[in-house]
Amino acid sequence: MSRACWVGSAALVAASFLLSAWCFTFFPDVVPTHWNIRGEIDGHGSKHFSLWFSPVFMLLLMGLFAVLPALSPRGFQVDTFRGATLVILVVALALFAYLHAVILRATWLGVEGRTGFDIGRWLFGGMYGFLGLMGFFLRKIGRNFYIGVRVPWTLASERVWNETHRFTGWLWAGMAVPGIALIALGAPILYPIILFFAGALAPIVYAFIDYKQLERKGLI
Repeated sequence: MSRACWVGSAALVAASFLLSAWCFTFFPDVVPTHWNIRGEIDGHGSKHFSLWFSPVFMLLLMGLFAVLPALSPRGFQVDTFRGATLVILVVALALFAYLHAVILRATWLGVEGRTGFDIGRWLFGGMYGFLGLMGFFLRKIGRNFYIGVRVPWTLASERVWNETHRFTGWLWAGMAVPGIALIALGAPILYPIILFFAGALAPIVYAFIDYKQLERKGLI
């Protein structure tokens, strides 16, 4: 399992570097780098940043996960749930590789002056899909300082950590379906964006309420 995760992670990083290297051969020095909520280009910048930021970030993320066991303090070790951690690494790298490919596709079309590619829908559609996968494995992550809903109330109580991550896992897995449906059915992009950020904020609110309830009952 661990070996397969590392091989898969390395393949995703390598694929992102190769895609950037291929695009480097025909991208001009200045390329589109930002799009507004309607998918219109509203910013330009160096092709070097656009091409290499994501692959380099993915490589650094892979390196971070490799040294997490050595970095983790006693009582917060990641070794006990190492399998779930490595699966989350693969899912995260797959997401970044997907986003990188979508952005480069939009950049290429922008360079050629072609329109009609709704980058926002492609980005958030992929993010909802990977969010569902992330939610499934997030429930298996124990308390630590690096992965998960790391807020004061979850770090202060293992019970709150576990309950918050069970809630978050089911929430994110459940959000994937309506999120993708909104995008596929052509709803205004603002709706899936609001749903996405509501799903990101809900675990923090849940952790706070859960902690305070347990505190009032004298269970913490």
